[in-house]
Amino acid sequence: MYDRLGPSWEATAIYRARVRGCLLAGAMGDALGYPIEFASLDRIRALHGERGVTGLVPGVGGVVGRVTDDTQMTLFTSEGLRQAHERERHKGIGGGWSRLVREAYGRWFDTQRLPAPPEGATGLAAQPWLYARRAPGNACLSGLAQEFVPDPTAELGLPGPVNSDSKGCGAVMRSAPFGLSRVPGDTAFAMAARSAQTTHGHPTGYYSAGAFAAIVAHLVEGDSLEGAVLRALRLLARYPGHEETTAALHEALDLAAEGSPTPEKIESLGEGWIAEQALAIAVYCALVQPEIRHALLLSVNHSGDSDSTGAICGNLLGAHHGDHRLPQEWLEAVEGRAEIAVCADDFAAECVRR
Repeated sequence: MYDRLGPSWEATAIYRARVRGCLLAGAMGDALGYPIEFASLDRIRALHGERGVTGLVPGVGGVVGRVTDDTQMTLFTSEGLRQAHERERHKGIGGGWSRLVREAYGRWFDTQRLPAPPEGATGLAAQPWLYARRAPGNACLSGLAQEFVPDPTAELGLPGPVNSDSKGCGAVMRSAPFGLSRVPGDTAFAMAARSAQTTHGHPTGYYSAGAFAAIVAHLVEGDSLEGAVLRALRLLARYPGHEETTAALHEALDLAAEGSPTPEKIESLGEGWIAEQALAIAVYCALVQPEIRHALLLSVNHSGDSDSTGAICGNLLGAHHGDHRLPQEWLEAVEGRAEIAVCADDFAAECVRR
């Protein structure tokens, strides 16, 4: 699976760089978009000039670099999956990933309800900076208030039992770690889609999460971005109810082929509040502007869910290029960057041992 990356030591180094790049660039896109998340394009231009934001700008309270639930939930996804790998390696017990990821989301849910880490908290739940409520999605909150663990063997294609009409982007923006797990793309797709049903029961909501995870998995294998998207489209075609996600990705591919990116073109794909639109915008920006700095700026300067589209775009390009191309002046200002890097390294180390 990783032969194309070269000798094992080199493959491990490349893989680790891609995991770090994915999580750190995702946080960077999140932080770029958060201050302008609810602003129209006209308002963004009025405040920051015709080009919109050109770097990290202060958000609420005048603080630069804060991240939102997008980064928070992505980190908890990685923690749950890492614990599942550890459990399998130490105890020889596989198949428990769905419950452990659901429990990790429960710990994130606690960060949204508690003012600080409770006594005895460990792992991410012990990090005070994560106890911040940054406009979390209603579907994530209401879904996690219910007791539901998805069945990893269940057939996909029917509305899930939780929030069956919800197809917001909250399941997509947290799903990159499924693709980072060194599993085949079809496995990453199924895992992410089933886990998405914890909060988002509409097929478009969970298929978009699955497609995103599959794209990340293919990028980690060494595919081009366009190749990874095309492979994800072939996976989508297997499932009933894939049409909205498939159409959105085709729109992103077609629009990227036209060149000359503009915010107005981005907005022709939607605003990113719903799953397939957020994925399409991020894919478009990553395809049409492969340089990370310019792609991230493109992905947030629009009237819509700027932090989510920025985070997803960052995940894609970070998984594709690794961490060595990240703008250092932005990275240094991102909230929790040291802990995010540690989380990425621990996740990569565990997946390599597996």
